[in-house]
Amino acid sequence: MATVARSFEFLRLDRTHIATPLHEAVLSEADLRGAQRVAIVASGTLSRSTSVIDELEAALGTRSVGRFDSVAAHAPRSSVFAVVDFVRATDADLIVTVGGGSPLDTVKTALVALAEGLTDSDQLEAFAISTGPDGERITPSVGSPPLRQIAAPTTLTGADFSDLAGCVDEPTQRKQLFSGAEIGPAAIILDPAITVHTPMDLWLSSGIRALDHAVETLCSSAPEPLADAGALHAIRLLARGLPATRADPDDLDARLECQQAVGLACAGLNRVPYGASHGLGHQLGAVFGMSHGHTSCVMMPHVMAHNLPATREAQGLIADAMGRPDVPAAVAVGELIGALGLPTRLRDAGATRELLPTIADGSIAHPWITGNAVPITSTDDLLGLLERAY
Repeated sequence: MATVARSFEFLRLDRTHIATPLHEAVLSEADLRGAQRVAIVASGTLSRSTSVIDELEAALGTRSVGRFDSVAAHAPRSSVFAVVDFVRATDADLIVTVGGGSPLDTVKTALVALAEGLTDSDQLEAFAISTGPDGERITPSVGSPPLRQIAAPTTLTGADFSDLAGCVDEPTQRKQLFSGAEIGPAAIILDPAITVHTPMDLWLSSGIRALDHAVETLCSSAPEPLADAGALHAIRLLARGLPATRADPDDLDARLECQQAVGLACAGLNRVPYGASHGLGHQLGAVFGMSHGHTSCVMMPHVMAHNLPATREAQGLIADAMGRPDVPAAVAVGELIGALGLPTRLRDAGATRELLPTIADGSIAHPWITGNAVPITSTDDLLGLLERAY
């Protein structure tokens, strides 16, 4: 095999706080960064139904300039610009994002808008990642935002360990991707204690999303050894950590193990081409409101089976890492999903058959479809995958 010149760009991530209580880690980061005006963006449930955000505001004292807790699922543009307006109104110099993938993607996309001085949601179009006529990925340049975010994730989606954001254009129901070197978190806080408030279905399904990050890293059409190493260990940790937290929701050690697996699983996110599980997942989420965890639960085994001819060696490593060397990796993954009590069919996750052609049409140009390990060249190919998953 010929040596191909390439580069591997690391995240602009300064540090990860591991098992540090949320308020202690936030105060440490604020002190290190000289932040005096800290804005909090949090999931609505965590903000209104627990004391987590109240306690964080109390710890920050006069440095807290307010909270935004009206983030909408799947980060629609309207929600993004509501956060943009909030940040501008508070004159914040640091954002603390607490919650799952939707708050994190909303803030990341808002930082794109703030970096580029955007005032209208339609202006985001110019910064969306697209696919060129030859299938190449086109990523517009995004400048440095006027402030950074630090993130305390409460799910396992991996949005924290990423400089890639997903945002829905509501009129077209398209899930678009945005990227910028400094839109991802500058620091991440892994506090397992705040994750006990996360509904178990969301915790487990987002863990399967993390598993999907690892699987599609290993099964990439352009794999990278630096990313593969993390992905393999992430699979080992998730294969034991997710069943352990389902068996004992108060097992903070197992929760932390799952949280640490996410960082390993995301080593390839936005660094290597992913595949059709992620590509279809974005459109399934945009059209049906399906969580990314559930899209991975349903689509990942089918895409793995489709990609087996091109990824046989990688899938053997996946099966080994799951402790199931004697069964196909797609079967091992599917059985883990079923054992966790998660949906395994599109019909069980909220999809309707009559809209499957819409999903296929909206996904065919997605860069993670065009980069799939076994080429997908038509909407009929995608419909076949969706029908098998239905």
